Amino acid sequence: MLEVCSQDAPISWEDAYALLQQFASSLDGTIKKVLLIPPDYTRKHSGAGKITALLYKLLGSREIDVLPALGTHSPMTEAEFSDMFGPEIPLSRMLVHNWRKDTVALGTASPGFVEEVSEGWVRFPISVSISKILVEGSYDLIISIGQVVPHEVVGMANYNKNIFVGCGGPDMINKSHYLGAAYGLERILGRAETPVRRVYDYAQAEFLGGIPIVYVLNVNSTGVNPGTGLTDLHGIFIGQDRGAFEKAAALSQKLNITFLKEPLQEAVVYLDEHEFKTTWLGCKAIYRTRLAMADGGRLVIIAPGLVRFGEDAVIDGLIRKYGYAGRESILAWTEAQEDLQENLSAAAHLIHGSVDGRFEVVVASQHMSKEEIEGVNFSYMALQEALHRYPVHEWQQGFVDEAEGGVYYINNPATGLWVAEEKWS
Repeated sequence: MLEVCSQDAPISWEDAYALLQQFASSLDGTIKKVLLIPPDYTRKHSGAGKITALLYKLLGSREIDVLPALGTHSPMTEAEFSDMFGPEIPLSRMLVHNWRKDTVALGTASPGFVEEVSEGWVRFPISVSISKILVEGSYDLIISIGQVVPHEVVGMANYNKNIFVGCGGPDMINKSHYLGAAYGLERILGRAETPVRRVYDYAQAEFLGGIPIVYVLNVNSTGVNPGTGLTDLHGIFIGQDRGAFEKAAALSQKLNITFLKEPLQEAVVYLDEHEFKTTWLGCKAIYRTRLAMADGGRLVIIAPGLVRFGEDAVIDGLIRKYGYAGRESILAWTEAQEDLQENLSAAAHLIHGSVDGRFEVVVASQHMSKEEIEGVNFSYMALQEALHRYPVHEWQQGFVDEAEGGVYYINNPATGLWVAEEKWS
């Protein structure tokens, strides 16, 4: 395993380049065709795009393709691809993953195994399928790239999640998401060992043996550096097995989990308009703060780019139909309603985005109406009213001046996890 890291201060991009150069130099002459699997545009601030561009340069004359790990997200536009990866990678090298159609089945995790890891919350088989590009593309090396950070579905993001969800098929995406939601979001957030991760680890051990994958995992600070537009880089870990992930996860837990002495009465989260266009993504504002919010508190989500709920028409329709109505209601509906049974990731998302009346969620939007926002069980505020009341462009992340009423401000929820000490065990 190769690594460069520092908890106390960011590492330089010169140090990162030297590590990536060491990795590239270690590859022998038989490696002629390479697939890079970075995150998509929703992880722009992670710096993984810059790492991908450096690898593309260092791999030199080899034939290199780039497959963004879209999962259920919308394909990247030409502008997004160029913005994230820079001009060095031609758009012609970008491949597109279609999670509904273009996958190959590798095997199945049994109902008994799923029941065991979920502690009895669910019992169903999970079909393991991944993009046919990985299986049929005849690549000599596949490099999976991405940030390890607290995550609502799996506990800590990336590693083999990038393969089984980012490049995965419907059954794995739907059922692993629902497994995590049924087991309990609060018991998963920020943990490296979770039921969902055990499913991914099982699938990797059983079904990926013939696929040459190396993981390049980065760990960054919480909060976007206004000078670079990225979060500051603190570590890169390169390896083929779980050892690299465990080291990255341990560093991320130290850097990306903010512990608060008391629960928050009021928090404001800003969602970058270029990154967050749906509540499918924007509900990270809820996921990453729910362990910090006080009962009876108020979470204000300022979302200038919000234009719809789901990333595609099917998911958008389900969110509009059922709304963020609470864990127990959604669990019951999923038992009874065929459309949710066929889209378990949507059911999981509705559970994750529900706060069960514990605190108020206010969404400030300019493109979606009051009726739409309230129709999914959130409160509504006009964007301009929110920006007048909460001048977030003048604020730094953290507690705002006492004159502002002790509001806690977060400028990008995807970069961390906020937890009241009394809610962590």
